[in-house]
Amino acid sequence: MSFTHDDVQRIIQLLNTSHFDELHLEADGIKLDLRRNGAGAAPLAASVSPAPTRSVDVAAPAPAPAAAPSASPAASGVGASSAAGLLDVRAPMLGVFYRAPKPGADPFVAAGVKVKPDTVIGIIEVMKLMNSVAAEVSGEVVEVLAKDGDLVEYDQVLMRVRATQG
Repeated sequence: MSFTHDDVQRIIQLLNTSHFDELHLEADGIKLDLRRNGAGAAPLAASVSPAPTRSVDVAAPAPAPAAAPSASPAASGVGASSAAGLLDVRAPMLGVFYRAPKPGADPFVAAGVKVKPDTVIGIIEVMKLMNSVAAEVSGEVVEVLAKDGDLVEYDQVLMRVRATQG
């Protein structure tokens, strides 16, 4: 296996959207080291060493202009849906979405199920790491949009929930 340009771009995007400052990845004799500016040593210009070792320093994205202090859908993982009274539960990261804890098992949630903010609604696999996804809202699941095994994008709507108080 060798990394393509698209693979490296996707890995850089994952690092930029995560809370991590560094990433060290080795696969089939290829070594990839990524750092945000300000992490560890002083930032260097992007460099690629002869194969099999590759090193790239990633510049941190420029801070966005300050906005009004309201909760954005991307920040909380939950956003208003176009349908009245429904909230969209969104993917907090890019990866493969699984509705159940293991193949053949019942899904974490389905339409009609009541959820709380800490209810696990699925798992997103990123680079062989399984990340639980919480509902982040109380209510009843109305619609599940993401299918088991789907590659989901960051901020993609996974399901819709009719919010309830408490």
